[in-house]
Amino acid sequence: EVQLVESGGGLVQPGGSLRLSCAASGFTVSLTTMSWVRQAPGKGLEWLSSIDSGGRTSYGDSVKGRFTISRDKNKNTLYLQLNSLIPEDTAVYYCQVPLTVGVRRGQGTQVTVSS
Repeated sequence: EVQLVESGGGLVQPGGSLRLSCAASGFTVSLTTMSWVRQAPGKGLEWLSSIDSGGRTSYGDSVKGRFTISRDKNKNTLYLQLNSLIPEDTAVYYCQVPLTVGVRRGQGTQVTVSS
């Protein structure tokens, strides 16, 4: 069964950093396209970043230059490094993998940026 477990969120001051992790099971992270998305309070899902099986990365305009996606093949884990955080980055962050039909996300991890 495909499962994703996000962790690493928390409360951070503006300008701070966090590293989010997404532990995967039931499939191999490096053999598919993995993504990070987020949902801010009262808003819809926002795509942030993806990494494909070839290691090519892409980023949304709102996070380009501040966030970095990566993966560890040995740990079968996806990461998102968050730097230069701003209050607008406050949201629940999810990792996402495509299924045959639809996508699977984990339970999410809360990131709150506040002084």
